[in-house]
Amino acid sequence: MTPPLDELLALARQAAAAGAAVHAAWRGKVLAVTAKASPTDVVTEVDREAERAVVDVIRAARPDDGILAEEGTTAAGRSDVRWVIDPLDGTTNYVYGWPAYAVSIGVEIGGRALVGVVQDTALDREFAGVVGAGATLNGVPIKVRAPPDLATALVATGFQATAAHRARQGQVLAGVLPHVRDVRRGGSAAIDLASVGAGLVDAFFELGLAPWDVAGGSAIAEAAGARIASIDVPNARGPLVVAAAPRIMDGLLDLLRAAGAMGPLPPLG
Repeated sequence: MTPPLDELLALARQAAAAGAAVHAAWRGKVLAVTAKASPTDVVTEVDREAERAVVDVIRAARPDDGILAEEGTTAAGRSDVRWVIDPLDGTTNYVYGWPAYAVSIGVEIGGRALVGVVQDTALDREFAGVVGAGATLNGVPIKVRAPPDLATALVATGFQATAAHRARQGQVLAGVLPHVRDVRRGGSAAIDLASVGAGLVDAFFELGLAPWDVAGGSAIAEAAGARIASIDVPNARGPLVVAAAPRIMDGLLDLLRAAGAMGPLPPLG
């Protein structure tokens, strides 16, 4: 039996707090940084230790649930609940001390992310949401902004680690920038998605995201009234994810299509 969503939210908040405590404990220490898919795609012991802390909280309370986490923790589970975890979204920011990194937890029911928590540990902000029941920032209700048109929209984005794909994404950005108010690039997709829900930006798009990058923030954004789209792009490592205020979503999708965001990328080789 699937538990009430508010119970899952409470557990997600507890688990995110455990991961955030790891971030805080390691802050300022010398880290062993290693590369993953490319020299710009890095991982540290903080990622791994935070993942253990988050997973331990979840497994202690719900041992039958599935788990998918960025640093390798996976479990098929025996329920219809799956926890999708990024223990440190924005690792490069963390390494540099740039204040945009978070624990991201999304809870999927039957394959759909319905509960999300993004604990922005750098700025001590907790975004949380349940689809159909609303979202909060530090306990205060939030909702998407409603810009009158795309030209007045503040849009967030991010880039893949692979150099050839980043070059292509730069071309797409050049096609988008003249048609919106401005663009922000924070380095944490989870925070950017949650920020759409909080009205801190009006929209977000990024190509090549993994499930753990998206699940928590997209649930929060949707809970706060945003529209979410996930579009497959040939040769990309993951879909093009778009979140926006409903009023500007169709226009943003048209703009991204015209800018080439949905066309095939160069093969990875």
